[in-house]
Amino acid sequence: MQRFMTGLARAMAVLGGVVLTLLILLTCVSVIGRTLNTLLHTDWVEGLLGGFAKTLLGTGIGPILGDFELVEAGIAFAIFAFIPLCQITGSHATVDIFTSVLSSRVNRAIQMVVEIVFALVLILIAWRLYEGMNSKMRYQETTFLLQFPIWWAYAASFAASVVSAVVAVYMAVVRIAESLSGRTIIPVGGGAEH
Repeated sequence: MQRFMTGLARAMAVLGGVVLTLLILLTCVSVIGRTLNTLLHTDWVEGLLGGFAKTLLGTGIGPILGDFELVEAGIAFAIFAFIPLCQITGSHATVDIFTSVLSSRVNRAIQMVVEIVFALVLILIAWRLYEGMNSKMRYQETTFLLQFPIWWAYAASFAASVVSAVVAVYMAVVRIAESLSGRTIIPVGGGAEH
């Protein structure tokens, strides 16, 4: 089961990384297009290039239409896609100023409670995304510029949040088993080191 969950978490992280990379490229191309469009509209460039500046503008150089809508839709998915790997590897940022002096048994109990709460929160988020997706489908809401159905973004985020919730529930069960047995099944990651 651990191998499957780890593989699922890694696959989601790769997918999230691909989406995030595409969003970065989209943003860069859009910013470059917006900058070139602004420059080509200046008197200085129009004087320097003459009619060629208008020709370039006529090709459609400018920002990508709906870039903000695409980034908004994609970034939510990417965030949820990274959560499972952070969860299963214990790589969430933590502050252990107080817990570092506690016994391993107390830390194990704290970790169990954190995992249970995290699982419950992710289940709640997945449920609310599902309800939001249904609402957007029912009212056929679309984005302003691209006119793509808003529920598509909700569906992508919902799918990733379900995987996040499944991995979180698995980790909660693992931490409960560790607390009851007193042995480590999956080591707790170090989180961010400062």
